[in-house]
Amino acid sequence: MNKRPRDEPSSSFASAPKRQYGAGGGGGGYGGHGYSEERSSARRVADHYSARSNQTLEERENSPIIHLKKLNNWIKSVLIQLYAHPGDCVLDLACGKGGDLIKWDKAKVGYYVGVDIAEGSIKDCMTRYNGDTDQQRRKKFSFPARLICADCYEARLDEHLYEDAPFDICSCQFALHYSWSTEARARQALANVSALLRPGGIFIGTMPDANVIIKRLRETDGMEFGNSVYWISFGEEYAEKDAVDCPEWVVPFHLFKLLAEEYDLELVLTKNFHEFVHEYLQKPEFSELMRRLGALGDGRQDQSTLSQDEWEVAYLYLAFVLRKRGQPPSQRRANNANRGKMFLTENDIDFLGV
Repeated sequence: MNKRPRDEPSSSFASAPKRQYGAGGGGGGYGGHGYSEERSSARRVADHYSARSNQTLEERENSPIIHLKKLNNWIKSVLIQLYAHPGDCVLDLACGKGGDLIKWDKAKVGYYVGVDIAEGSIKDCMTRYNGDTDQQRRKKFSFPARLICADCYEARLDEHLYEDAPFDICSCQFALHYSWSTEARARQALANVSALLRPGGIFIGTMPDANVIIKRLRETDGMEFGNSVYWISFGEEYAEKDAVDCPEWVVPFHLFKLLAEEYDLELVLTKNFHEFVHEYLQKPEFSELMRRLGALGDGRQDQSTLSQDEWEVAYLYLAFVLRKRGQPPSQRRANNANRGKMFLTENDIDFLGV
């Protein structure tokens, strides 16, 4: 099969020439790595994303998967618009370079805490928050922020964020499956979310759709499949040095749901990206957002649109929403945004065991 043109990787395997899936994927369980090996794997992920450079607007628009990226941004925007409320306190796990900051700003949230394992990414997130990027913002963000460099699948965040909690909404986009390399990491990820969300709080996210991926694997000969813009390999060593050397794990969603329930997180919604697009594109406010983002063209002068291969990649993902059990408090906790700042320096970034 043809490989797609070389492009920068992102937090989704759709953007990489090749991905490897660990033992936890095909068998419906967790991977069997030991602790030291797992730390090494997490460090490779961190080093990989730290090494990625910020792109200019022109570079992003020239990406061969630009429409797929815009579609992903539309889905994340819809999730945030559906479940975030003005004044909400936000916990953004695996926040990366802060690509969703503008989405949270448009939702008029009151406080933002971003956590990422990659030091380079968290520093880029700080730069973006401060407005010091090539794409200079017209105005400052309306909410104070705090940034933490930590492995949120290893560290106990509730101990460090005790004075910041509870949060109204937590987000983890295209990254939660990294926690499923071991049962301990999967549990710590959900324990952090549950401990930091208020009763009635919402956990939104996106991850690979295990049902679709395993179905595709069963339909193909061998242990690999893909198209011109993505490639997935199960359990084989990389043959090319330019592949993204970050093993990933398929998360069987029924197991994810059962494990989440142990941490008082109840399933509200799960939809494959294709189903998600078909449903929410019917709503005028979201169809207008799609037009503005341009994933399907703007319906006017710009007739460019998502390619069939990019649409096939979208089918490999799902969106989910979980709710923490319990009744929401009668009034919002005051002052939990006091630790945030409206301008951040590197000295403001907290480093937890990374």
